[in-house]
Amino acid sequence: MIELSDDPARLDLARIHGWLASSYWSPGIARDLVERAVAGSHCLGAYRNGAQIGYARAISDRATFAWIADVWIDEAARGAGLGRRMVQWFIEHPDYQGLRRIALVTLDAHGVYQALGFHAPLRPERYMERLDPAFAAALRS
Repeated sequence: MIELSDDPARLDLARIHGWLASSYWSPGIARDLVERAVAGSHCLGAYRNGAQIGYARAISDRATFAWIADVWIDEAARGAGLGRRMVQWFIEHPDYQGLRRIALVTLDAHGVYQALGFHAPLRPERYMERLDPAFAAALRS
């Protein structure tokens, strides 16, 4: 059985850092940045037999907007719907009810999130972002 918990004391920061440092969206991310991101977010862990096998976080004002980020499932646990279950957990959480927008970015899991009601921006011409120059260079390469 897989348990989901937002208890920050259960998070395995070393494991989370390893996962994120190996991801396509934050390759080589420094441990201190992961720790700051965790501290400023509502984090969710997935656990099997006490070991962390998944991670996701939400950044939100809990009034109008939330951003889901860093959804990661350990390779051995992939393919069973756990990523979708974790995002669904945030969607159903009382703190995120009534929000006008919940957003996320993905390279290859569109189908996972479409099943939860996510879609491409209705007005993409209004969407803008400001990237750190080094991060933008990494994305372009």
